[in-house]
Amino acid sequence: MAAAPSSTDPFEPQGLRSDEARERLARHGPNELPVAQRRSLLRRLVDLLRQPMFALLVAATLLYLLLGDLAEGLTLAVFVLAVLVLTFWQEGRAEQAIEALQQLTQPQARVLRDGRVQTVAAREVVPGDLLLVAEGDRIAADAQLLQAQNLQVDESLMTGESVPVDKQAANGPGRGEDQTAHENTQLLAGTHVVRGQGLAQVSATGAASQIGRIGSALGQDLQAPTPLQQQTARLVRTIATVVLVLAAAVVLMLGLQNGQWLAALLSGIALAMAFLPEEYSVVLTLFPALGARRLTASGILTRRISAIETLGATTVLCTDKTGTLTENRMTVTALAAGSAHSPVIVHGAAAVLPVLDDRFHPLIEHAILASAPEPFDPMEAAFHALGQTQLQGTDRLHGDQDAWQLVQAYALSPQLKAMSQVWRPHEGTDHIVSTKGAPEAVMDLCHLPAAERAQWNAVVEQFAAQGLRVLAVARGRFRGEDWPATAHDFDHEWLGLLGLSDPLRTDIAQSVAQCRSAGIRVLMITGDHPVTARVIAAQAGLGQGQEQGKVDDSEVLTGTELATLDDAVLAARIRQVCVCARITPAQKLRIVQALQAQGEIVAMTGDGVNDAPALRAAHVGIAMGGRGTDVAREAAALVLVDDRFASIV
Repeated sequence: MAAAPSSTDPFEPQGLRSDEARERLARHGPNELPVAQRRSLLRRLVDLLRQPMFALLVAATLLYLLLGDLAEGLTLAVFVLAVLVLTFWQEGRAEQAIEALQQLTQPQARVLRDGRVQTVAAREVVPGDLLLVAEGDRIAADAQLLQAQNLQVDESLMTGESVPVDKQAANGPGRGEDQTAHENTQLLAGTHVVRGQGLAQVSATGAASQIGRIGSALGQDLQAPTPLQQQTARLVRTIATVVLVLAAAVVLMLGLQNGQWLAALLSGIALAMAFLPEEYSVVLTLFPALGARRLTASGILTRRISAIETLGATTVLCTDKTGTLTENRMTVTALAAGSAHSPVIVHGAAAVLPVLDDRFHPLIEHAILASAPEPFDPMEAAFHALGQTQLQGTDRLHGDQDAWQLVQAYALSPQLKAMSQVWRPHEGTDHIVSTKGAPEAVMDLCHLPAAERAQWNAVVEQFAAQGLRVLAVARGRFRGEDWPATAHDFDHEWLGLLGLSDPLRTDIAQSVAQCRSAGIRVLMITGDHPVTARVIAAQAGLGQGQEQGKVDDSEVLTGTELATLDDAVLAARIRQVCVCARITPAQKLRIVQALQAQGEIVAMTGDGVNDAPALRAAHVGIAMGGRGTDVAREAAALVLVDDRFASIV
């Protein structure tokens, strides 16, 4: 194992030698997620023969041929061959497309080897490698942080938590031995760096990583039969029982009547053949394969043909919000500045916001200065975009990094839900401090009196009631280079509030209406605040009450409430729900199971590792091809290439 750099080590970390890396790659295997092995032709044929209707079609074909009815036997044989070709071709194309998606999403990784930085394919990363990560990177393997500078990681695909996590080195100041401290020194494969940079030592790769263990566990699950497969199996058993009884009765009756048992046996077989519904077999095996081919042309990859059978029977569609119902694109749609007693508030879409006067300019300026100069986070990108439209022609755009230099940063933490950045301007001796974060955190930094807090909180509630994510902005000044330990030690001045929306896709309302007309209930499952989720659901038309464009309190189920319900009560409660808010990954699986307990046929969308159990449990799991993880794709029956809700409908 490569030695971890320490404060007493006079040399720079060297990392593994190239020969060590090759030896470990051979020993541990490539750093790839465990995926289901591609099925052989024989395995596919066996799986197909296990479908009752196809087995019935094959049996009918063989019987006709054995009885000498060549025309009927060859006709059915053509249908058998057509089913085989279409099914094998479609599933093969889908698997090839999934592999292509996985290749497109295979990241590169920067590692220290032989004393220098090298860029290698993520699959070549091995335990013991020193991994360099920076803003915008997807982390290639599980690793222990050794050095970190303002490092924040988006772990939502693993945990479902939308807020980036502040990461610190294991030997950093103030690191304890509690669980939270341990988690904040760990980097997980598949997560994204949204800010800062760091150096970490790889601890686990491939199937040994946390994401790999989840994928392996899912791979051991058996796929339950679809509702249609269950129904056709019952139909086949019923028909077989009736046919056997009738055929036996005919054989006995004719045999006893004239003593010609061979003729009686042939008559019984003829009667059985007349009862065999071979047309059903053709319809239920050939047409799903044709349907899968049509779906592929529409940008939906079919990983399991059996999912096609269930689509038409779906009664509930469980969908996530961000990126499926919404555009996954943050936009500033509301601002509030001025005094707490009479704040100036502006609303409107970002593209049609009026030209804002100079009362709003400091608010926008310091929202940008408190963000990354080259934003990766959609929220920070929205601040930069707003500045380009509202601050042009002023001296408040600081794009010249030689003139304005970032000299210090204070990252978001569980203790303080705000972040600050300190800038050295091109003139003057004072440093400029810019802060943005949760309104209550920024109020604390500004030491607002109780009366002003109440007035600004009223504005916060007003913005939240519109489904907006609300952030506060403050500014300050600092002289000297003796930086305080925390942002609390700066003197902050309150500047105002910004409300951001993630707009609905333009076709959502129509798509939801189409679902209603088809008898499909749409259930939104999200980790967002209940107020925000309720507003988005109302805009999408998910409410089931009498009043159009409204979602009643009784239609919202929170994760806190769900945790108090047993399975029976949850199954009854879920009937009237159209929004599930503040939901954890484990609760998504409970929701799917509660719906199934009510006899619902459930389709479920998802993109994260945490969505995979629910995707596997649903009758039709639908993974996102664009932003989805490989584990989610492996768990799902369908893969949505364009991530659009309308494509599902």
